[in-house]
Amino acid sequence: MNRRVFFGKTGISIAACGISFFSPLASRKWDRESEDLISEDDQQLFIGEDIAVAQTKYGKVKGFLQRGIMVFRGIPYGLDTSGKNRFMPPQPPKPWKGTLPVVFYGNTAPQNIYNRSPKSYSAFVDHWNYDEVSEDCLRLNIWSPGIDGFKRPVLVWLHGGGFSNGNGIEQDGYNGENFSRDGNIVFCSINHRLGPFGFADFSGISEKYKYSGNVGMLDIVAALKWINENIQNFGGDPNNVTIMGQSGGGDKVCTLANMSETKGLVHKAVALSGSNTRALDNSYTRQLGRFILKEANLKDDEIDRLQEIPWPEYQRLAYKAAEKLQEQTGKTFIRGSFAPNADGDVIPAGEYFENKENRPDIPLLLCSTFHEWNPNRDSPELENISLNEVIDKLENKFGDRSKEIVGAYSINFPNARPIEIWALILSNRQTIIETANAKLKQNSSVYLAWFGWESPLFDGRHRSFHCLDISFWFLNTDRMITHTGGGISPRKLSKKMSESLIAFMKTGDPNCNSLPSWPKYTKENVETMILDNQCSVQYNPDKRGRLSIINS
Repeated sequence: MNRRVFFGKTGISIAACGISFFSPLASRKWDRESEDLISEDDQQLFIGEDIAVAQTKYGKVKGFLQRGIMVFRGIPYGLDTSGKNRFMPPQPPKPWKGTLPVVFYGNTAPQNIYNRSPKSYSAFVDHWNYDEVSEDCLRLNIWSPGIDGFKRPVLVWLHGGGFSNGNGIEQDGYNGENFSRDGNIVFCSINHRLGPFGFADFSGISEKYKYSGNVGMLDIVAALKWINENIQNFGGDPNNVTIMGQSGGGDKVCTLANMSETKGLVHKAVALSGSNTRALDNSYTRQLGRFILKEANLKDDEIDRLQEIPWPEYQRLAYKAAEKLQEQTGKTFIRGSFAPNADGDVIPAGEYFENKENRPDIPLLLCSTFHEWNPNRDSPELENISLNEVIDKLENKFGDRSKEIVGAYSINFPNARPIEIWALILSNRQTIIETANAKLKQNSSVYLAWFGWESPLFDGRHRSFHCLDISFWFLNTDRMITHTGGGISPRKLSKKMSESLIAFMKTGDPNCNSLPSWPKYTKENVETMILDNQCSVQYNPDKRGRLSIINS
């Protein structure tokens, strides 16, 4: 499943206490290039009463061993959030007796599930992993090479889907097995509340619900606290935790990196194809809270009844209220109406990355893809569009400036075809550059990458699309074959990117032997690592194009 046959001989070693299991592959001194691996014909999966058992603060958990990696799925880090816990800050799980089996992923948070019909190309490409959906969703997953006293770097993956969709194992590219093995790291992913369950702001109606507009972020904080308290029992180092996310997950990373509650819990940050420099204004989110109450035909003193409505019904009325508020105000947000709000308590007001003692100041790596939003992904008839036709298509967005913007990008990318110019413009890097510049107010380093490898699938029309790079960072290009096509070409780049990520997790610096020297980001030079079959550092490669958009 990885870039080589890596299945290791799995022996069983059970500690005298009976609660610690690890394979010889995990307990030996780690060597990334070791070839002491054997045939995949050997047994790959081990599960039993004394296999992959770990102690947590709340009780023992029991997972399984797969190809030398211990896997724990769906560990509870908080109580069920339904009923009286809806809209409230997360509560710690109740201790349990005996050993809790954790072998299947936890419930997905309530949301509108993507179309998974047989004719859906999107379902084919991403083949989303969803099972049960419920408010009992505060669960996390762990992949670890061993419970053996090692203190390995820890990565916490935050899924995409804005703040309203997704889960911790939504795509197969989120699987942590290969990256955990190859990097000798502990990989975690989490589920948390989303949409109107995680970000409905009723703070203007009742003091009881003062945190309701940000409980989705408080869930993630609770997961980070759980990891801080327990991850050493899974072979991880609580003092070396990297948060990483893509799209909405990248936004979550930036928000967490600016919350006082995460100081000391997170030590590095990676945001892919998603970033932000401020939360929603709480005057809007409070107004939305009132619209929800009105849509439910409830008075202020009846707000508790919102906790009693079945979640599908509440979700429908909440989104209906959001639509009505948008119609009235004309305001729309790229992250949707349900997202973190700047309450000045949980989430700081104003621009992120202020150099203040009560906030984290951690190294940040930012990356986006060349063609995040390729306009002809599912429209082959646009493949041979002309440059003049591109100008016409962009007039609704940029007006009379369209011709100048297309010209500027054509100068920056003289070899790009018109359809590629269109994709570059729609996928412009302005937001990620703004985030990098804001981060420069702090002392820790910023690194910037731009992923340009293009998928060969669908006649090459998907290009370097939104989400494509995820499987490269985690050595999952063969596992996520419907993104990459599989094979040696994506594996080679994946090897380089994963080595760089591992270096960043360990030191806060992504430089490694596989890539050219990667300089820190500066506002003056916009140093950018281009990730492609041939990796290189370029300096402000899209400057003329970006400036033309800024001035539009």
